[in-house]
Amino acid sequence: MSGDKLQLKNLTVAEARGRMLSDAARLGVERVALADAVGRVLAAPIVADRHQPPFDASAMDGWAIRREDLAPGATFRIVGESAAGRAYGRPVEAGQAVRIFTGAPVPPGADLVVIQENAAREGDSVTFAIDRDPPPGNIRPAGGDFRSGDLLLAEGARIDAWRLSLAAAAGRADLAVARRPRVAILATGDELVPPGAVPAPDQIFESGSFALAALVAAWGGEAVRLKAQADDLDAIARAVDAAEVDLIVTVGGASVGDHDLVKPALQALGLDLRVQTIAVRPGKPTWFGLLGDGRRVLGLPGNPASALVCAELFLRPLLAALTGADPALSMSAGVLAAPLPATGPREHWMRATRTVDAEGRVRVTPFPDQDSSLIGVFSRADCLVMRPAGAAAADEGEAVELLPLARG
Repeated sequence: MSGDKLQLKNLTVAEARGRMLSDAARLGVERVALADAVGRVLAAPIVADRHQPPFDASAMDGWAIRREDLAPGATFRIVGESAAGRAYGRPVEAGQAVRIFTGAPVPPGADLVVIQENAAREGDSVTFAIDRDPPPGNIRPAGGDFRSGDLLLAEGARIDAWRLSLAAAAGRADLAVARRPRVAILATGDELVPPGAVPAPDQIFESGSFALAALVAAWGGEAVRLKAQADDLDAIARAVDAAEVDLIVTVGGASVGDHDLVKPALQALGLDLRVQTIAVRPGKPTWFGLLGDGRRVLGLPGNPASALVCAELFLRPLLAALTGADPALSMSAGVLAAPLPATGPREHWMRATRTVDAEGRVRVTPFPDQDSSLIGVFSRADCLVMRPAGAAAADEGEAVELLPLARG
């Protein structure tokens, strides 16, 4: 779809995100060792090819016997031992007991494990103290966790520590995963100097690319921080042209002022705009397009809060789509801990903190100052509160939607 056939300006958040995701799909598949798979997105389902556990297993240390033989005062002859990895392979017969340990296979014929605390051994025999009620079996059945043929992990699942454990329990030494998108991050502006440099009185330290690179890595991409560029058409075009990546994220130069040169610089690379402005606060100048060679470009505003809010709203879903994961935002619910004014004509995503009250409700408190240049506010926030465009003033206790932020 050509950009000149689109309404490009003042799109809703949903419309803009839809355009960014319209042709975004998994970029490719590769196999990685199980130990290297954390954070990767599965490109093929994992189906169990054996039961787990593959045998009836003891849940306790104790004695494996036949339940029908258990009676007050009964004495059992000890015939062997079953330990994890060393099964007692013969059937248990009437009046026999096998010493058994947690996780060990239950011998054929046995259907009860009496815990060792209820046993008294004397030489080659053992007796058991029992109550009036029959004791529990203390046996984990074969396939109690999962069975052969069960779908364990679906394609598109992101591997975390728990899913890694499940894949390992299924015997997988390597996994088919989506290729990581390579993402170049380019900050622009005459006012920027790198941290550690000596700034002039009219300069500031560049911070946006560091945060975005960390987010890209956390969201499953491979970040490439490009050297920040001054407000120079040719320099910006050269930096982008040389980036061998799937997606370019620019920071700054996104608006329409005399020094906002990123979009004009990329015209020489065949930029086809799909989104020019978005009815969102903060972040209205955010834009998106395709270069002539098919590389995607997401343009974020230079103000840090605007860039990071719009990274959550647009960059994260885009990276999910490019790895075959679900791009939907993980919204949750809360109630306001303080009243809020009407929102105005743009959807407002407010930096806020969460607490849980005595009744178990999530109470959210937006920071009173939502200026888009305030990095300190963002560093203290743990969620974004979404207020629809045109929303009326809201009272304390009113329900709101919020987007949790991953904070250590």
